Amino acid sequence: MAATTPARRVAIVGTGHRAQTFTEAFSRRPHLHVAALCDTNPVRIAHHNDLLAAAGRPKATAYAAEDFERLLRTEAIDEVLVTTVDALHDHYIVPALEHGARVVTEKPMTVDAECCARILETVRRTGNSLSVAFNYRFNPVHERVRRLLAEGAVGEVLSVHFEWLLDVRHGADYFRRWHREKANSGGLMVHKSSHHFDLVNWWLGARPEQVFGYGRLAFYGREAGERTGYRRDYERAHGARAAADDPFAVHLEDNEALRSLYLRAEAEDGYLRDRNVFGDGITIEDDMALLVRYSTGATMTYHLTAYSPWEGYRVMFNGTRGRLELQVEESLWQPPRSRVSSAKGAVHGDTALANAGGHRITVHPLWQPPHEVPVTGFDHAGHGGGDARMLDALYGPADPDTPADTGDAAGLRANEIDGALALAAGLAANRSFATGRPVDIADVVRV
Repeated sequence: MAATTPARRVAIVGTGHRAQTFTEAFSRRPHLHVAALCDTNPVRIAHHNDLLAAAGRPKATAYAAEDFERLLRTEAIDEVLVTTVDALHDHYIVPALEHGARVVTEKPMTVDAECCARILETVRRTGNSLSVAFNYRFNPVHERVRRLLAEGAVGEVLSVHFEWLLDVRHGADYFRRWHREKANSGGLMVHKSSHHFDLVNWWLGARPEQVFGYGRLAFYGREAGERTGYRRDYERAHGARAAADDPFAVHLEDNEALRSLYLRAEAEDGYLRDRNVFGDGITIEDDMALLVRYSTGATMTYHLTAYSPWEGYRVMFNGTRGRLELQVEESLWQPPRSRVSSAKGAVHGDTALANAGGHRITVHPLWQPPHEVPVTGFDHAGHGGGDARMLDALYGPADPDTPADTGDAAGLRANEIDGALALAAGLAANRSFATGRPVDIADVVRV
């Protein structure tokens, strides 16, 4: 009889809302065993242990954040997933690599140049594996665009225009929680746009070389809220009468998972998940415009809006043989007040947004009529269907007897270099916002 391969032992560090996707995915894979959960907050750890128990898997051993290195030694960890606050990613990536574990980190890889250099040096020195969870690469629409460009559908790409719109439900959420402070998240240029910059690097097969941009807090924050009349006078929504009918508020008590992850956990660390988006202390931008030059000579104009009535994105590639246009409508509009149906979804892309629209790829060849390119496998839930495909590519299918649809897995997976290049564009943008000058990528991050 053949020997049974022992399950690989997994540690999850950072047990917030995004980690739930991974905890549930690991629980469906018999070849993975979640041996340890690590966080600053034991209540959130308990929530994830409940997810494991509900799936019929044993509960993991709980560790405080400061005990992470002891966790690695004690639990004989093979795999580490890092889903902490972005600014702390390197605190766990580096010791995990030095321990010899395979590491997957949520994007962005980190939030500043010094931490990025530390991570890159550790990967080079140890030779161990680091993957960045750029799930948008696994969206079948995005993979189809990449193939079309690589096949020369529009010839040599000379310019790109990229507009990303976050609606007033999803966009506002970054201003309720820890992301609203740039020291934690790097701002939306680093936290959110790392997705988008990685896509363009990957689509073009190019590296960013120089960035120039403008960014400001134009819609959220106290000053803007008082100017527009949107501001209500409360610090956080829970228990605040002024927030009861505020369309910009999230009500944690309405959702069992949000109550478990955040409301019941407040006594442990004081973290408030439902702050006023028109409050004080917001240090990130909500309206950002960039011009980026790439190693191929192509340029990109990019705009991120975090207060749109509809959510989605438009990307246009202008080439020597025509033009390719991508449009995805993740929500056509949002009602003013609705309950959050999932602690992972509705405002984060894990579940489909209300009033979802369509998606369309159109190729406009020179001297020929335009034509649409069909795409199968797209789903508004799970980040366009990318989450499930990414999990299969990174960790193998839940059922080893069922072939997984991972596309070109080798070409889709992102490593530490990809993570650094996506980060570099965001960091350069932040520096350009502050200085009013173009910023060379080589002066920010050396890859």
